[in-house]
Amino acid sequence: MSLLETLEQKARLHPKRVVFPECDNEMILKAAAEVVARKIGHPVLIGNSESISARAVELGISTEAFSFFNNSNEQQLEELADEYTARFDELSRKAVLRKAKDPVNCAMLLVKAGRADCAAAGREYTTAEVIVAAQSIIGMQESFSSISSLGIVNVPGFEGPEGQLLAIADCAVNAAPDADELADIAISSGHTVETLLGWEPRIAMLSFSTCGSTEHESIDVIRKAIDIVHGRVPDLKIDGEFQLDAAISPGVAANKVKRESDVAGKANVLIFPNLHAGNIGVKLIQLFGKADAYGPVLQGFAQPICDFSRSAPLSEMMGNIIMLIVRAQHGKEL
Repeated sequence: MSLLETLEQKARLHPKRVVFPECDNEMILKAAAEVVARKIGHPVLIGNSESISARAVELGISTEAFSFFNNSNEQQLEELADEYTARFDELSRKAVLRKAKDPVNCAMLLVKAGRADCAAAGREYTTAEVIVAAQSIIGMQESFSSISSLGIVNVPGFEGPEGQLLAIADCAVNAAPDADELADIAISSGHTVETLLGWEPRIAMLSFSTCGSTEHESIDVIRKAIDIVHGRVPDLKIDGEFQLDAAISPGVAANKVKRESDVAGKANVLIFPNLHAGNIGVKLIQLFGKADAYGPVLQGFAQPICDFSRSAPLSEMMGNIIMLIVRAQHGKEL
């Protein structure tokens, strides 16, 4: 059984309410219909139910199982503002009414207010717009200050501690993370693989150096990040700095790492030092390793959020939604 098939089974056990803000988009309507057909969740669509349903009919999609929130309807907006401000005080009633006019903000308000369990966007909105909306409304996990992304790759022929699977971060968000941001990325990634996949994380901080084989100021950032993680989460298995082969090859690790390590040669989570390395790395794995890549999963928010690629096929969108729902089954992010 593939990774996504396994996760889909998990999603089906406890379906969650997924709010979609981009309901003029054909692919969003198809994804919402797939959520219903696969019995993994309950779509909540933002916009006028009549116009959305008319468009769905043109596409041969039934909206019978959809819920709607019309963010142009004053009564519905007033009810949301009352409900939100009764529970939270960071936004005024006037601010809630103003923000909810924008569908992506409205989606985040519904999640924060408990009317939906998670939000999925990105077909029309940019990644930056999705992140800003989520940061300003849903907010961050406690003790975190950085958003990041994690991908899961299935590499044919690779034989690691999780078979052909590896988790990699951050390949989509942080261009040049400092030590605190790298520590956030590592800790978030560990939490994600525990929640989503049930793994015990073994996190390798990647570099062009292994255990001091080279000295450079950029490596000092990685070493400081490891120290920060040890201070914040002492039980988390994290080590480095490691070159890629020392992180995932037991034979290379035995030759290069001359000390005890719970991670060297058996890492299941790889943390890239910056976005250049992460973006290049994932594309090398896909192009030359013929790997399937799942995600990216956005990490660091207080509640689960999904950002689609604007060119993603339906199959990729569904993979992201399945992972989103499984994360939502754990309530607020760990």
